[in-house]
Amino acid sequence: MTAEQTAEPQPHAAFAQVGSAYYPVLVAVFTALVIVSNLTATKGVAFGPIITDGGFIVFPLTYVIGDVLSEVYGFKAARRAIFTGFAMNILAALALWVTIYLPTADFYENQEHFENIARGYTGLIIAGLAGFIVGQTLNAWVVVRIKERTKEKHLWARLIGSTFVGQLGDTVVFCAIAASVIGITTVGDFLTYTAQGWLYKTAIEIVVLPITYRVIAYIKRREPTYGAV
Repeated sequence: MTAEQTAEPQPHAAFAQVGSAYYPVLVAVFTALVIVSNLTATKGVAFGPIITDGGFIVFPLTYVIGDVLSEVYGFKAARRAIFTGFAMNILAALALWVTIYLPTADFYENQEHFENIARGYTGLIIAGLAGFIVGQTLNAWVVVRIKERTKEKHLWARLIGSTFVGQLGDTVVFCAIAASVIGITTVGDFLTYTAQGWLYKTAIEIVVLPITYRVIAYIKRREPTYGAV
């Protein structure tokens, strides 16, 4: 026999099927976080020299959920969640614009403010979805590619590596479009906005890494279909 014939077959990376109760819950939380972060991102925020937007509050958590989906269910399942979030954000934007043109009640005095939010949200939807698709796809791809090599070992490398790459792609694309929407006009402010956003979101994911570990371990233990495929 040749060396290839006698060598033991390499085990495949383990993933779970999406038919359990956990997957739809994760997708629902993921989608809600994306919508909330896009709404809060309509406000530019400054902490002294630090320039960001309101989306910084919850947006990093979308990557935590994305890591869980990619690690437990694989790239195709994570991509399905990304497309679901994409579709629901488009629906939210359409609902806002339809509401703008509905007849205004006599007692309602915030039509102009509502329009400003809707217009800002629409601009950020374009920026957010472009960055979201790029970043989340890179994030899921890196998790799965590293897992194919390391199997169940070195989870930290998958999570940190995917965060580094995914957040970089997301932040650069998002900020390039969103900067003008929230009022950033100078190159210096744009570079600050982009660099600080990337560093902040990456740092948050590293800080919550122990929680991500526990969530992944919890779901893996309770997913009856999790195993080599």
